[in-house]
Amino acid sequence: MTGTSVITGGAGFIGTNMADRLLREGRRVVVLDDLSRAGVRANLAWLRAAHGERLQVEVGDVRDPAVVRRAVADAEQVFHLAAQVAVTTSVAEPMADFAVNLAGTLTVLEELRRLTSPPPLLFTSTNKVYGGLEDVVVEQRGERHEPALAALRARGVGEDRPLDFCSPYGCSKGGADQYVLDYARSFGLPTVVFRMSCIYGPHQCGNEDQGWVAHFLMQAMAGRPITLYGDGRQVRDVLFVDDLLDAMLLAVEGIDHLGGKAYNMGGGPGSTVSLLELLELITELEGQAPEVGFGPWRIGDQRWYVSDTSRFAEASGWAPKVGVAEGVARLHEWLRSGRDRVPVAEAV
Repeated sequence: MTGTSVITGGAGFIGTNMADRLLREGRRVVVLDDLSRAGVRANLAWLRAAHGERLQVEVGDVRDPAVVRRAVADAEQVFHLAAQVAVTTSVAEPMADFAVNLAGTLTVLEELRRLTSPPPLLFTSTNKVYGGLEDVVVEQRGERHEPALAALRARGVGEDRPLDFCSPYGCSKGGADQYVLDYARSFGLPTVVFRMSCIYGPHQCGNEDQGWVAHFLMQAMAGRPITLYGDGRQVRDVLFVDDLLDAMLLAVEGIDHLGGKAYNMGGGPGSTVSLLELLELITELEGQAPEVGFGPWRIGDQRWYVSDTSRFAEASGWAPKVGVAEGVARLHEWLRSGRDRVPVAEAV
């Protein structure tokens, strides 16, 4: 049996997938989660049914030093995923957004700093740290917006892009991003930051504010209308969760040469889709087009964002394996087969 992996926000979408991966590999896993987000109790029940006693659960708030201290006491690696994740919620409740995303992250960093030998920490930041990309001239090309500059279309946004925090969410996650990097510089903590684009896959409880790929599928499958904010030609690079887990594990395992840096993480230029193009994929899977309505543009919504993932790929050898059509079909199948199903654990 190997050491303990700690996942804050471990009953959420990415956390559930990571916990399942690690438990199947024989690791002990501590999930720290306050269970406040819709759907996470079902995720936790799924993990417990699959893995039993090997899963340790700490129900509590990431802002509580005592709770965090208990969770990380024996950690060999920490995946800090706990967050308030919606721009719209941050606009409505900026103080709560700040408390969870920035103060919560600082609490985790301080508790790791107390340890004699701090474990590697991976923090999930966001592409919103680059702002709305208002200076990027975009052109309408069919059902998508794309940059007029060919080099930017080909590569995507790199880490050399100036930071431009936009919305309370962008500020809180961006501030936390910088604290995580500075604790590597100032205190020698082994930390790494992923500035993430759109991640999707099983166990995602998507809604209008976050997890839009799953949200669109769930709405269409239930026969409910889908609202597009803006014109629907917004383009994102999307990454299937299995590919993200591969990258995260490479990051913590290679912390000696990958640590102290921020990496843009997503599907990259090879895995992009506009909202309208996703609706076309869903129409093919469902056999009929979903009902669609339109609303106004929202704060901080980028017309185009694609990650340049070459920095991490070159440093680690990582590359995504699951394309957009395959990934969306896999998520559709998982949703169709019953997302609350409880599996039997595989032997490890």
